Amino acid sequence: MRCEVCFRHCDLKEGQTGYCRARHNKGGRIEAKNYGVITSLALDPIEKKPLYRFFPGSRILSLGSYGCNLRCPFCQNFEISQTDDRGFDRVDPEWILSVAERERKNGNIGVAYTYNEALVGYEFVRDTARLVKRAGMKNVLVSNGTAELPILREILPFIDAMNIDLKSFSEEIYRDVLKGDLHQTLSFIEEAAESCHMEITTLIVPGINDTAGEIREIASWIAGLKGGKGKEIPYHISRFFPQYNMTDREATDRGLIFTLADAARESLEYVYEGNV
Repeated sequence: MRCEVCFRHCDLKEGQTGYCRARHNKGGRIEAKNYGVITSLALDPIEKKPLYRFFPGSRILSLGSYGCNLRCPFCQNFEISQTDDRGFDRVDPEWILSVAERERKNGNIGVAYTYNEALVGYEFVRDTARLVKRAGMKNVLVSNGTAELPILREILPFIDAMNIDLKSFSEEIYRDVLKGDLHQTLSFIEEAAESCHMEITTLIVPGINDTAGEIREIASWIAGLKGGKGKEIPYHISRFFPQYNMTDREATDRGLIFTLADAARESLEYVYEGNV
């Protein structure tokens, strides 16, 4: 059986798990092995997603599972994104909704699917988001955008806002370093930006994506989204700290973050420096 979630299209035999560690062939069907498995649950400021121009000052119930279809050597959440099911708690969408509603008194506006790559278990996102939407609350997706467009279209009616990691504008970096596909991510962002609030983040990693030329390319491309109205899409330029398989590198220079943000402002109205 072939998994159709992302460009990998893993061919899986009975009992075999895909590259993302979260999808497997069970009984002749590809299923989300991590359906309802929760590794992280917190009531976060919306700005932590980061979303700076979507209900600022509010909070959102944020949940994560495990698994990812990329292999970024600088992953900030590698403990859950690059692990398997180790007896984590499993819940159902109704339970998530009950927690979200209970936390309204603390400023909660809905649910964010975040921390690991949420779309490797998109069925849980879809089922939970449908309930949350029906209850009059908001759904936020934080993703690497590595998913086929039919997957996006299945969840998009229930999603109010997204923050997508656009990690580089280089096909080679995506392929050789991240083990991803730049064009799939760009197509994902293009379509999603037409239907929900969109913000985009680039983590600036020394020697990977830290030139003003690349940031100008990304910013110019963002500005061209939404039929040329993308200049109002918020863009977050974040500072890298040594993590996972890149502990041998220094943190990104703070001054460089501000320099790159200024370069992005040549095309975009809302640019934010992160982790500085």
